[in-house]
Amino acid sequence: MMSKQPELRTVNVTRYVTPLREGGSLPAIAEADDGFLYVLKFRGAGQGIKALIAELIGGEIARTLGMKIPEIVFANLDTAFGRTEPDEEIQDLLKASVGLNLALHYLSGAITYDPTVAVIDPLTASRIVWMDCLLTNVDRTPRNTNMLMWHKELWLIDHGACLYFHHSWDNWEEQAKRPFVQVKDHVLLPQASELGKVDAAFREILTSEQIRAIVSVVPDEWLLTLSHHGTPDEIREVYAGFLITRIANSGTFLNEAQNARKTLI
Repeated sequence: MMSKQPELRTVNVTRYVTPLREGGSLPAIAEADDGFLYVLKFRGAGQGIKALIAELIGGEIARTLGMKIPEIVFANLDTAFGRTEPDEEIQDLLKASVGLNLALHYLSGAITYDPTVAVIDPLTASRIVWMDCLLTNVDRTPRNTNMLMWHKELWLIDHGACLYFHHSWDNWEEQAKRPFVQVKDHVLLPQASELGKVDAAFREILTSEQIRAIVSVVPDEWLLTLSHHGTPDEIREVYAGFLITRIANSGTFLNEAQNARKTLI
């Protein structure tokens, strides 16, 4: 299978509409110069650039695996943007986020996935659980599913908490081979009875070349803020190396997920 590099558009943010929720990151609904609304993730918020990198890599891996993900775009924020914003906290956030940010197409009318209402089939559940084990996504629990129902289809959002190895960075090779113990809290684990089948299929899709093609789209502008870890190309190679190593050792997180599931059913 030939690798395919994601093609992301770049938009300019023209209007801050509203913050989405309370909290440290304060993502917002914003309008861009293409006339569409986006969920804007700010480089100056919370975990900053690292959350944007995780959002980009995690989202595009999900798309490569056939999941439904809102379009991801790069979003430019001008220095003049937000000067008239009356809320000081938001104004500070906007000032700290001048430059290249990340945004996802806003799914108007979507509702949060509720596991007590919508039943997900075993194969779909297994695909999502496997992917989240690969990405070490700690943020897909019953309390916060980070999934939406839109036009009767399941869409995945918010991968900013993935790849948490990059918050410490040390011993990434060792971290890549560890099981994902947090899978026991995954909202879809009880339905994920097809993990073995998914493992075989996804390992074929996520070749080393495909992983590097996805990681290659992370902008130099973001990686230069992590320069204490190396050059942009060296940092990209760490992200790629972490994922490639993890896929090669997928049996470790696969067994952890299967054993955790046995305790639930």
